[in-house]
Amino acid sequence: MTRVLLISNGHGEDLSGALLGRALRERGLEVDALPLVGQGEAYRRARLPVWGPTRDFSTGGLGYTSLRGRLTELWQGQLPYLFGRLRAAWQGRRQCDGVLVVGDVLPVLAGWMTGRPMAVYLVAYSSHYEGRLRLPWPCGWLLRRPGVRWLWTRDALTARDLSRQLRRPVMFVGNPFLDGQDTRTPLPPWTGQGPTLGLLPGSRLPEALHNLLLMLEVLRQLPSGWQGRLRLLVALVPSLSVDAIAAAARPLGWTLTAPSGARGDVARLRCGPLCLELTSRHFWGVLRGSDLLLAMAGTAAEQAVALGKPVLQVAGHGPQFTEGFADAQRRLLGPAVSCASGPVGAPSTLRETARMAAAHLERLADPVEGPRWREHLRQEAHERLGEPGGSERMVEAIMAELPLNPAHAHAASSR
Repeated sequence: MTRVLLISNGHGEDLSGALLGRALRERGLEVDALPLVGQGEAYRRARLPVWGPTRDFSTGGLGYTSLRGRLTELWQGQLPYLFGRLRAAWQGRRQCDGVLVVGDVLPVLAGWMTGRPMAVYLVAYSSHYEGRLRLPWPCGWLLRRPGVRWLWTRDALTARDLSRQLRRPVMFVGNPFLDGQDTRTPLPPWTGQGPTLGLLPGSRLPEALHNLLLMLEVLRQLPSGWQGRLRLLVALVPSLSVDAIAAAARPLGWTLTAPSGARGDVARLRCGPLCLELTSRHFWGVLRGSDLLLAMAGTAAEQAVALGKPVLQVAGHGPQFTEGFADAQRRLLGPAVSCASGPVGAPSTLRETARMAAAHLERLADPVEGPRWREHLRQEAHERLGEPGGSERMVEAIMAELPLNPAHAHAASSR
């Protein structure tokens, strides 16, 4: 039976990998996953087998962004853990017929070590950052190897750039993380009737909790005329508990009220006229239902931009969403993303962020400027992120050349 191994290194990468893996499985292939960072929760939710023991680290795999992060990773044993994951790829090479890599140089290296035909979705790099992509060593050398049968990038500019640099075809067919929207699950009855501000505090713990606390301070700084008019929603990862949020937010003047609805899947934090609704089950609902997103996230912010939503960043202390990360994200995603200037977490910076949020909401509410701005954001999103359906287009290319046995060939052609 034809078996494909997925290798990825990060929350967003795992999400794309899981969507690709599910599409391959629907065509009759066996699919396993080897996440290099974290627990591989996206793969487990998709019921894809995960190779070997996995674990989380406090840096979320982003220790390379600072000296402190590197030392923390060394102390926590991430280097031996990574070598163990690479060894697992090499030892399991005979169990797979092909490898699908999602991420950057590390999963590309792991895929090359298997010696199997490899497809690469190079989601971690973009020419939008500096105009010309500078791949870290030895990524460029690896991508030129004959074993790399397919190579996709996250945007059209990068595909054109790498095609020239690598002297081989590099394709852009869309981004899998735009697929998999949950449009069937009914949304809970959000409170309020006014414009909606959504919060995306990120996925890595404990950073996501620290990010949310900064966002709560921004909400308190909103002009009084807006505080009673807004619906406020926050999309949480399941691992960030409501009890932990309530305990951390209490000193800032926020109190937790009882969950709403029969399922109890939405809780509320209140501070004066502000009411923030928290959910971990309605991520796409928060994105679709928000007029503006306040974000300290990577992939989630990109998904919001892909829907034509404006994003207002709040730079944090990391390890992921630092000033440098926020700046790189603005270059990547273009005019849909903005950020207040000033020291990270300073009261003046948070006040300016709140002022910008009010200005964005007023612009969106303008009967002439609002529709014009939304259309401009949709056009930019199409250019930088493409259309949904990237998972299917990648899988069709893989299926066209994988060494399928006759039974699989018949099953695939009958679908």
